[in-house]
Amino acid sequence: MRIAVAQIASRIDPAVNLRLVTDGIRAAADAGAALVVFPEAAMCAFGVALAPVAEPLDGPWATAVREVADEHDVCAVVGMFTPASGGRVRNTLLATGRGVETSYDKIHLYDAHGFRESTTVAPGTAPMTFTVDGVTVGLATCYDVRFPGLFQTLADRGAEVVVMPSSWGAGPGKREQWDLLTRARALDSTTFVAACDQARPATAGVPTYGTAPTGIGASIVVAPDGSMVDQLDEAPGTLVVDLDLERVAQVRAVLPVLVNRRF
Repeated sequence: MRIAVAQIASRIDPAVNLRLVTDGIRAAADAGAALVVFPEAAMCAFGVALAPVAEPLDGPWATAVREVADEHDVCAVVGMFTPASGGRVRNTLLATGRGVETSYDKIHLYDAHGFRESTTVAPGTAPMTFTVDGVTVGLATCYDVRFPGLFQTLADRGAEVVVMPSSWGAGPGKREQWDLLTRARALDSTTFVAACDQARPATAGVPTYGTAPTGIGASIVVAPDGSMVDQLDEAPGTLVVDLDLERVAQVRAVLPVLVNRRF
């Protein structure tokens, strides 16, 4: 299975970001990818009011993404915001194209490192998988990576690949944690993990707003044995990787942590 990880630097204008996503889908299709993963908050960068930009899954922004994915016969996973009650939004992943139409609302909200995502974002409750080209793919978002139970649940539901759009907060030790956690979750679940972060705004020449987490780059694809397949640097770019899915069964045969676990 060929996948693309499209590390972009989102702005606060959804129309501008839609052009970035459109270009990324086209590039993934040209590279022969069946699946392309964009960052969390691809619709609009964190740091501004999200309720005014949130749209339902049948709204114009998601519809435009859907049309481009269908046109190029690629499944795209894109971070956006959808309306929730009480003036909050949901931090939503749209998965669309190549026969796929589903979504996932981020379960674990980033109330850490001095940021409170739950002030403006309502949590999701349901893990989500989908199947593309016969491969079961699990969905996770950024702070979810600190909770191994979600990744094991996705594996229990048949996931061989977990994609994780992110907008990782910068700070002391955060890059080391990113590398460690993505590799640990691949080992916990014996799945491929494809984590797509926002490019570092300063490297991309994009402004930031307040103390919101806006990405460090370093998007990574990790194999089921925890080894790194490939990784990007801080700048915008696209990583195209062929996943040898036989490795999932091979690793699970010699490292049956999903079977052996007791809790």
